[in-house]
Amino acid sequence: MMTDALLQVAHAPLTAIALTLAAFVFALWLYRRTGWLVLQPVLVSVTLIVAILLLCGVDYATYRAGAEPVAWLLGPATVALAVPLQHNIKRIRQLFWPVMITLSAGGVLSVALTLAIGWAMGADWSVVMSLAPKFVTMPIAMPVAEQIGGVASLAAVMVMLTGVIGTALGPLLLRWAGVDHPAARGLSYGINAHAIGTAHALQEGEECGAFAALAMSLLGIGTALLLPLLLA
Repeated sequence: MMTDALLQVAHAPLTAIALTLAAFVFALWLYRRTGWLVLQPVLVSVTLIVAILLLCGVDYATYRAGAEPVAWLLGPATVALAVPLQHNIKRIRQLFWPVMITLSAGGVLSVALTLAIGWAMGADWSVVMSLAPKFVTMPIAMPVAEQIGGVASLAAVMVMLTGVIGTALGPLLLRWAGVDHPAARGLSYGINAHAIGTAHALQEGEECGAFAALAMSLLGIGTALLLPLLLA
């Protein structure tokens, strides 16, 4: 009886929401406690959730259906990025052309290097196409990957890994390179680590977060419009 009761609790919709929030709160506490960049809250929380789902025998479809209300918050969170953009609109106008050149170069190099490395290593076409949009946020990368012949689920995993690795290594690499300008750091986070990098950029400062949000948004729009035309 106890086992049946636990199984019912494990499959309850509210359990998925509670598990998601608890895992992230713990991961955030661990990250702040240790200060280790490799212990990114997203990576740690995902690892915890996967481990608990496997332990309880709950499939992903059940968890996803229960945790769907959490995903609804993605839209308002994305719209909220307009606040730092509005606060720094004068600064963005001043740096308009440097920003456009940086985003164009970063976007082209990201796709070109991904395709070149994938082909050089003999990856299948579907795998390469799944990797191509990995530098933009997940809601854009998944449908774009499907349009150009990739696999949406694989693209989602690559996007997450790109964001986590970019956020973990970005501050260290920028420090080594002597990059301390908030706008430059923000563009780097937005181009190389999309939403996860933007969240980290906001922790560094509003101007850094504004340019990260700008880079993530414009690069996402450009990718959604141009990548299917070039690779489909």
